Amino acid sequence: MRIANANIAVIGLKPKTGRAIAVVLRGPANSPQLVRRTELILTDPRIPATFQPYHEVMDLPWNESQTKVKPFVRAIERVAAKALSELISDLESEGLRVAGVGIAGTADRDLARLGNYHIRAHAAEGLLFRQVLEFAAKANKLRCRTFIESKLQTQATAELGLTVARLNNSLTSLGRSAGPPWRLDQRVAASAAWLTLIR
Repeated sequence: MRIANANIAVIGLKPKTGRAIAVVLRGPANSPQLVRRTELILTDPRIPATFQPYHEVMDLPWNESQTKVKPFVRAIERVAAKALSELISDLESEGLRVAGVGIAGTADRDLARLGNYHIRAHAAEGLLFRQVLEFAAKANKLRCRTFIESKLQTQATAELGLTVARLNNSLTSLGRSAGPPWRLDQRVAASAAWLTLIR
């Protein structure tokens, strides 16, 4: 179902290490308008290990590292849920109703098969920060769509019924209204928001 109400907003998120790029769009779905471009901080300054939690345990065997990292993951989940809640409250104070969250991140993979501990730590954190955003959406009782970033453009053109050129032109127009910075991360977050806005 396409969201037509201009007072309905969606949040697009692109996870990064320790933070998430956020782009908020409002309807109409066939011509979305930019509401806000911001970042969510996903670390707890009182717990330095929340910045790169798997680096803290990367010298351990994989099964053991997954156990040891759990307290850091729980702390990141709490921070993410609170950060998203605060963004939702800000948007609601502007008269908007947040209808969902779109998250564009890395695909699930079998991390146990990665033999290099350092590469595995980076890969695990890539998944973790996507997953904590999914947790935050659920904690805030929001509908959530997750997209694989590498397939996002193909999915966007198919679902939106646009050519790549028209999609890129639309994203560029959103960027003009946002002002800098408007780089690939913001475009990815905006695409995730737009796809969430249409269904």
